[in-house]
Amino acid sequence: MAATIILLLSLLIVKIGDAEQQVLLKLKNPRLMNCRFDKIYQFGDSISDTGNCIRESLCEAQFWCKRPPYGMDFYKHVTGRCSNGMLIIDFIAMECDLPLLNPYKDENAEFRHGVNFAVAGSTAISAEFLAENNIDNIGATNSSLSVQLDWMSSHFHTTCSPNCPEKLNNSLFLVGEIGGNEFNFGFLQGKTIEESRKIVPEVVQTIIHAVKRTIDFGATRIIVPGNFPIGCIPFFLTKFMTNNSTAYDEHHCLKDLNNFVIFYNRYLQQAIDELKNDYPNITLIYGDYYNAFMWLLENAVSLACCGIGGEYNYNVHISCGDPMVPVCVDPNTHISWDGIHFTQNAYSWLARWLIDDMLPKLNCQV
Repeated sequence: MAATIILLLSLLIVKIGDAEQQVLLKLKNPRLMNCRFDKIYQFGDSISDTGNCIRESLCEAQFWCKRPPYGMDFYKHVTGRCSNGMLIIDFIAMECDLPLLNPYKDENAEFRHGVNFAVAGSTAISAEFLAENNIDNIGATNSSLSVQLDWMSSHFHTTCSPNCPEKLNNSLFLVGEIGGNEFNFGFLQGKTIEESRKIVPEVVQTIIHAVKRTIDFGATRIIVPGNFPIGCIPFFLTKFMTNNSTAYDEHHCLKDLNNFVIFYNRYLQQAIDELKNDYPNITLIYGDYYNAFMWLLENAVSLACCGIGGEYNYNVHISCGDPMVPVCVDPNTHISWDGIHFTQNAYSWLARWLIDDMLPKLNCQV
C-alpha cells in the first residue's frame, strides 16, 4: 500500500507541478464548492502562515522560511510559507473554489475572499503567560492568538461593521492549528510532560475564547484543529533520540510526546463539545490533524527532504535554507520538508483526508 500511495503522490505533482495548472486542476471538481463559502479566515502559526512573519521585522530577521529552497514548487519563489510549496489552507481554499488567502500584513493585498492572520512561531497564549511559567518565547514573534484576533477585529470594523453577521454568514473560520508552539518551546527548554500538562487548560481556554470572539462577529462555521503527533517529527526524533527501544511505538515515534498530544487534543475536543451546547446553531468542527498525519505516515517516507545528516536527515545545528543543506531528489515522496514542516504533497494529502472527515459535518448542500 505504501508504494501505491507514493506513486499516487508523484503522479499528482507531475500533473500539477506548475502552480497555474494546479489551480485549474483543483477547480475541475472542488469538493467544498457545495458549501458555498465566499470567504475564509485563518488563525495559526507556521503550519498556515502564508506571508505574515516575513512582514514583521523581528520575525523576518530570524525566519529561515524566507529563503530558497522554500517555495521552490510555488511559482519558484519564496512566499513566507514554510514548505516547498502550498499548505493545507491553500488546498482548502482551492477546494472551496476560492483564491489563495493573502496574509494580513500584506498592505497591498486584496481581501475580498478572506484573510490569513497566521504568523509562524506564534502561540495561543501570550508571551507574558509563557514568562510566568518560565518558558522563553523563542518564536521570534509576539503575534499570539490574541493579537491575531485584534487584527481580525480591526479588519471587520473597516470591512463589514455594522453588518458583519450578514456579511460573514457564508464564511469559513479556521482557529488553528495553534497552541502547539508553547509546548514545543517548553520541551526544548527542559519542561517535563507533567509540567506541560499543567498549562493545557489555559491554552485550550484561550482557543475557546478565540472561537467565541469569531462567533460574536458572525462566524457560523468554524474548524478548530488539534495538534500533530510531534513524536513522529524528525526534529523531535533527533532532539530526543534515545537507545531505549521502549520509548518508541510501532511507527518509530516517541510515545511520551505523542501521548501528551493525545491528552491535549482530547482536552480540546471536550472543550469544543461543551461549546456546542452553548451555541447549538453554530457548526463547530474539530480538525483531526493527529489522525490525518498518522494515516499519511503509514503510506509515505517520513525523513526530512531538505536536511543533512543523522538518522532522520535532520541536524539541529544547520537548517534547510543553508547553502550546505541539500534538497532531496523528489520532495513528492516525503512527508517532512525541513524536519519540522511538511512538503506540499504531504499537505495536499492531509487536506484531502481532513476534507473527507469534515465534509459531512459542515452542513453543506448536496
